[in-house]
Amino acid sequence: MILVTGATGTIGSEVVRQLAARGEKVRALTRDPAKAQVPVGVEVVRGDFLDAESVAAALAGATAVFLVAVLGPADGGRDARLVERARTAGVRRIVKLSSIGTGDPDYGPFGTWHLPGEEALRSGGSEWTILRPSSFATNTLGWAEAISSGRPVPNMTGDGRQGVVDPRDVSEVAVEALTGSRHSGRTYTLTGPAAITVPDQAAAVAAVVGRPVETRDLLPDQIREQLAASGMDAAAVESVLGGLLFAREGGNSLVTDDVREALGRPARSYREWVEDHKAVFAGA
Repeated sequence: MILVTGATGTIGSEVVRQLAARGEKVRALTRDPAKAQVPVGVEVVRGDFLDAESVAAALAGATAVFLVAVLGPADGGRDARLVERARTAGVRRIVKLSSIGTGDPDYGPFGTWHLPGEEALRSGGSEWTILRPSSFATNTLGWAEAISSGRPVPNMTGDGRQGVVDPRDVSEVAVEALTGSRHSGRTYTLTGPAAITVPDQAAAVAAVVGRPVETRDLLPDQIREQLAASGMDAAAVESVLGGLLFAREGGNSLVTDDVREALGRPARSYREWVEDHKAVFAGA
């Protein structure tokens, strides 16, 4: 039994889909099972990280866990406790979704969010794999409305380049790590094949859909306002803002070959991702 937390999110939902397609026995943890859309045969259970009893019930009988537990700066201790609960429950293998830059002081507070969970994993007691993805290609799905109305899409990172990664690659690495021991003890920094800017991404979308896509640089106060409007608390807003400004200055331009190392094939490019999601942008 493989337990997937964050089972309705960007990465978790794809992990569930890929595992089910392989015929694995999957249990999906979500706060609202009624809204979960999962493949036939997947067990859906209600659970909340703040409800220890529900987490314990979800862990019962699981041999592997995909851990998605950090949503903000206050979640690190909870993340570490989930690792310990999984081990207490007899889970043999844990794959943790972390973030690029974790442990690097240059990333500021954002680089500390996942540290407690990573440190708990490395303390031993089970097989573990840590995934540190760069910026997700799916972050640009929110551009569709602006494109449909002919407005510029927001640019929070200026001319800063990032190794934008296809979330499907991240999910596929997670599935490989959950179903085999070859990746045990590894920390993968997962990026796309090239470091690209937001204008580069806009140009890729424009080429695929056949219409111009302009960008509009946002000032720090405008970014702060948008982050707050998304529901983040003040500490999370400042941490994320710091990471975005760091990326704007070129600090998040790292590109690795870890996707190839884990999967035996190159990482998908952002252009490939856009082509696969053309309907989202063209339909706009």
